[in-house]
Amino acid sequence: MGVFEDLRAGQAYDIHDTAYLEEVHGEIDRSDDLQFEINATKPSDRKRIVDLENALLHGQMKDGTFFTPPMHIDTGSRVFLGKNVYANHGLTMMAAGTITIDDGVMMGPEVGFFTVNHEPKNIRTIMAKEIHIKRNAWIGARVSILPGVTIGENAIVGTGAVVTKDVPDNTVAVGVPARVVKTMD
Repeated sequence: MGVFEDLRAGQAYDIHDTAYLEEVHGEIDRSDDLQFEINATKPSDRKRIVDLENALLHGQMKDGTFFTPPMHIDTGSRVFLGKNVYANHGLTMMAAGTITIDDGVMMGPEVGFFTVNHEPKNIRTIMAKEIHIKRNAWIGARVSILPGVTIGENAIVGTGAVVTKDVPDNTVAVGVPARVVKTMD
């Protein structure tokens, strides 16, 4: 099992660990290089953007899935996408703990997914928890989703929310921290 799978399973890592440096930072470098090109490409050159996004995300930009640059995804190999997923500009994904986004998800501008956190007593040690966004969820502008959160099917997360706990299917969550304010029929 590699470092990414260890992180996904809940193992903590010292950021100076040799295996962490090789595997994680190697992927960060690969992702950063591709994003530099994505973010520097003219918006009208959509084919080049899609080709570069496919290189970053291992061929997942198909079936209506598209991310609008600029964006920052630290470890593109740890992002798993369904069909017809859309992210507006300013997307940030700290994905070492794995991010799974199911079919039909829409994300507004400047959404952030953060799977990684640091050990409070030793900030050089990281821990990660997977984030899962289920089918047809809608994530509003400037929402931050923290480690270990699942957003349910057809859920809506309102603009500016900070999501620290799971959001159930067919609900609307808003605020800081986010709380469910409505259940939809």
